[in-house]
Amino acid sequence: MSDNFIRHPSHFQPRPSFSEHESDSFIYDQFSLGHTQTQASGLRVIMEPIPGDDRLGSNPGRPMNAKVPIPRSNYPSSYTSTSGRVSRACENCRDQKAKCSGHRPSCQRCQDSGARCSYGDRKREKMVKELKDLSAQVQSYESLLRDLYPRLDSTSAQHVDQALGGLLVRSPGFLATRSDAGRTGDPLLTRDHTEEDFNRDEASQAMGFVGEHSEVAWLYRLKRDLDQGSLTPIGDIPERPSISSLNYFLDDSDIPIPENIDVSVRPPQQMADMLVESYFRTIHPDFPIIGKEIFLNQYRSFYSNPNVRPGKRWTAVLNLVFAIAAKHSNLLQSQPQGNYTDHLAYFARAWRLSMGSVALLDHPNLQQVQVEGLAAFYLLSTGQINRSWRTIGAAIRSAVAMGLNLRSETETVAHLSKETRYRVWWALFALDTVLYVMTGRPPSTSDIFCTTPLPVPYREEDFWDEGVTQLITNHKSRSNLLTSLLTSTDPTTPGSSVASSVTVSSSTGAEQTPQSTMETPLPNISLYFLYVVDLATLMREAIETLYSPGAGTRRSWLEMEVAISNFNTTADDWLSRLPAEFQFGELDDTRPFIRQRVSLAFHFYTTKLVISRPCLRRLAHQVFGTPSPSSVCDIMATTCVESAQQMLDILPEEPDVNWPFEVLPWWCVLHYVMQSATIIMVELFARTLPGTSEAIGLGEKVQKAVRWLHAMSDRDPSAHRAWLVCTDILFRHGLKFSLNIDVDF
Repeated sequence: MSDNFIRHPSHFQPRPSFSEHESDSFIYDQFSLGHTQTQASGLRVIMEPIPGDDRLGSNPGRPMNAKVPIPRSNYPSSYTSTSGRVSRACENCRDQKAKCSGHRPSCQRCQDSGARCSYGDRKREKMVKELKDLSAQVQSYESLLRDLYPRLDSTSAQHVDQALGGLLVRSPGFLATRSDAGRTGDPLLTRDHTEEDFNRDEASQAMGFVGEHSEVAWLYRLKRDLDQGSLTPIGDIPERPSISSLNYFLDDSDIPIPENIDVSVRPPQQMADMLVESYFRTIHPDFPIIGKEIFLNQYRSFYSNPNVRPGKRWTAVLNLVFAIAAKHSNLLQSQPQGNYTDHLAYFARAWRLSMGSVALLDHPNLQQVQVEGLAAFYLLSTGQINRSWRTIGAAIRSAVAMGLNLRSETETVAHLSKETRYRVWWALFALDTVLYVMTGRPPSTSDIFCTTPLPVPYREEDFWDEGVTQLITNHKSRSNLLTSLLTSTDPTTPGSSVASSVTVSSSTGAEQTPQSTMETPLPNISLYFLYVVDLATLMREAIETLYSPGAGTRRSWLEMEVAISNFNTTADDWLSRLPAEFQFGELDDTRPFIRQRVSLAFHFYTTKLVISRPCLRRLAHQVFGTPSPSSVCDIMATTCVESAQQMLDILPEEPDVNWPFEVLPWWCVLHYVMQSATIIMVELFARTLPGTSEAIGLGEKVQKAVRWLHAMSDRDPSAHRAWLVCTDILFRHGLKFSLNIDVDF
């Protein structure tokens, strides 16, 4: 042993023996080649390599495994683990790769060295914490995007759509929502089942199934919620009342078709001229299912030449024109009543001529499509909504059987005839849109099976013009013109007229014909119809996205909000594209196109109602005073209520019963009034406190709607039924809002 190794008697106490592996490990942990100094019990110890240890130097005089006593620390051992290992080392020991005692709040080694001792999270805990932080950050971003979305332009909104979709896929909360929705769905989004037997009785059969986007369904759910939540006795209320109890249409009434009716009877020419003129003035701009110029030539020949014997279907078309115009005359009460203004008689003749027992056995042709389309329009105008919906379905099937849903490339059909057929298809499309909104049912047509070009925005009288003819026959020029009309205008000049300063000769001076296909058409009834079809297309897409029975199981509420906001922006873009002559901010009766402006206003507001109504319903079912799901939901619910009020604002404050039948789309004005009245009542009863200024304003709007329903009741039985439905709800539940509902206005 080296003389430099100084021993102290107090350190030569027996110590526990180590296994060979433990001893070697301990030696290698504490020693290195060469001299090393260490401290033990305050005694300085100088160590040299052990002679004879092959590991430390060659010395054959000592055994290889000779053991050397090592001074031990006087500090008591406080390790909690018998094996000398701890479950977690402190950060300081971990960084220096030193053995840690594991004591809290400070380990033994850190106490000895006076270092700060801390214990960090484990790897799994760190990952969980990071995931939680990232999830919170994603939710914050999603919330920010939802808040900004309504104020974005269309291009930015598309980028947000893509980004938001990616965030949704990565969001754990969204994955859970989709999983749950796949099983049960959100009951506030849509209905994927029926709640009653529609074959139970004649009333249920007459009404049939009513879907979620119908105002009848809105009214039904409002009344049921109010009745079930009422604290005062209101009579015997069934647990689940039938939706037919809220039906204010007339499908439960019969349409008499006499067996012995003379189909050859015609009105005197003066009366016939009056009816035909009324039809083309009030109906044809919205429903151009027959070619005006061709039909008028045939009509004049029919009355001027007694030897002319037209076919049954053409005669049926004529009688349906008479029937629709006679119904309008009855509503206006502007003509003396008599056999020649009996719309039922005209309809009965048309039915016997072309839609009797053999109609389903005959193969369809163009006139049969026109007959079925006109019959559907007549049934709509008389309040037979269910029958009208079924009939328009038959008309569309006949049209598809003839290929009217596809662009025609045949050389055997003249270009004027092609354009007439295109308009037949779009007339059916527009009427089908109105009917499936009223009934809440799916559309009878599908966009993916349609390649029919949109109607050219020129009057039928101008089809003979060379420039219009070139436009009709040149698909590229036609497409370029329609694209320029149906895409957003310069945002700095919203609402500016799309009409260019074209100087063209015209016999009337009211509407002018362009000299070339490159010029933009001046406003006319055909351009008006193009905008009607464009908005109907948006309505169809919105209903398929927001109200289809599977929508609630395929989309989360966040996705629905994004879609609602996007559709609303598209509707506003449509409004900005309207020519100044069609803008309806101020409905001045002295300006031209008053009918078209009022009709476009109703089309626009009903589209906004249908788009935004899911947000209002969601908020209406929340506990009063609780925060809304998002700012988007708040904004769109407000838009829904404002659109309903703007729709009612079109009507004069005091009812003038002739005004809606003279100026408005009289065949569905009741539908528009009931849509707006129902939305306002939902807002009033579900989200408004009595006595507030908001309650007073909404109450005034409701009372205005009821006054108009009462005024129209004398001439329209459907309006009388609607008035009874509304007054029943208001009498039962409107007392707290001090609504003055009385039959004597």
